[in-house]
Amino acid sequence: MLKVGIIGVGTISELHINPYLNNDKVNLVAFCDVNEQRLKEKGALYGVKHLFADYNELLNADTVDAVSICTWNNSHAEIAIAALEAGKHVLVEKPLSMTIEEARAVEAAVEKSGKVLQVGFVRRHGNNAKLLKTFLDHDEFGEIYYAKASCIRRLGNPGGWFSDRTKSGGGPLIDLGVHMIDICWYFMGKPTPVSVSGNTYKRLGNRSHIQNLSFYKAADYDPTQNDVEDLTNAMIRFDNGASILVDVSFTLHAKKDEIYVKLFGDKGGAEIEPELAIVTEKHNTILNVMPQIDSISFDFNQAFSNEINHFVDCCLEGKENIAPVSDGVQVMRMLNAIYESAETGKEIYL
Repeated sequence: MLKVGIIGVGTISELHINPYLNNDKVNLVAFCDVNEQRLKEKGALYGVKHLFADYNELLNADTVDAVSICTWNNSHAEIAIAALEAGKHVLVEKPLSMTIEEARAVEAAVEKSGKVLQVGFVRRHGNNAKLLKTFLDHDEFGEIYYAKASCIRRLGNPGGWFSDRTKSGGGPLIDLGVHMIDICWYFMGKPTPVSVSGNTYKRLGNRSHIQNLSFYKAADYDPTQNDVEDLTNAMIRFDNGASILVDVSFTLHAKKDEIYVKLFGDKGGAEIEPELAIVTEKHNTILNVMPQIDSISFDFNQAFSNEINHFVDCCLEGKENIAPVSDGVQVMRMLNAIYESAETGKEIYL
């Protein structure tokens, strides 16, 4: 049995807690949160009796083998390093850190500890992604040389810590773009990034005055707090000549919210969001193929269950980790370079 503690029991933790409770190889034994009222409420709700306001106290408990880190972005690296040094396996929510220096420090701690660290790139674990990976592994598309991804929210700034750069590290790029860039890069075979050109815009604010549309709000939502970008776009180039074009927004004067991920290879192509579709050629004819599976759309709950189960198997059975710390480092290199390019107005060479 894997004895697990959750550090940070806010909204995202629910997507960790329930899969752990449903995994018969896990004992969920401890919670930690700086908000003591929330900590007590979650402990009572899930029957977890070991409650800590200080994560160091949780890490010192010999009743814990592994932790999920579900805190603000600015504490991911610090807590991950402390957990590894305490001999715990770690599942850390994306992004791995806020800076590349922090990411490399986490990587060094992983190498020193020999423990599992899995980065929360949850889209890699969706049933649609797992099926598409099978096609990629059998070379159905050839070399994926171009990818396009977009996650546009016209009214979708969650506020709270998401809108406080000291806690989040940025806006839609580090919150949404991390998903879009990672899933494209993963399916492209994880080539080495060589240059980045990006733009960020802060034109609309959080648009908290808009009343006719509902959207997700952070628990600590404060309409007066917002120092992050509204929109980011970027071009990323790789050592094999491949490239990714991406744009993401919290707020934008768009007709509707939109999300897509498109992959283009020399033998075929695919879309994984909003629905899984495969493009191929047979007998001099282009074919659009719709896989016959239970769900061709991304299912967050199922993907988190798959992610948690994968982490548990990596810890207990030595299963190969499909989201290792090295991937977290490379994604942080790309994210940080996009922000640097936007700030300097120059292409950044990695």
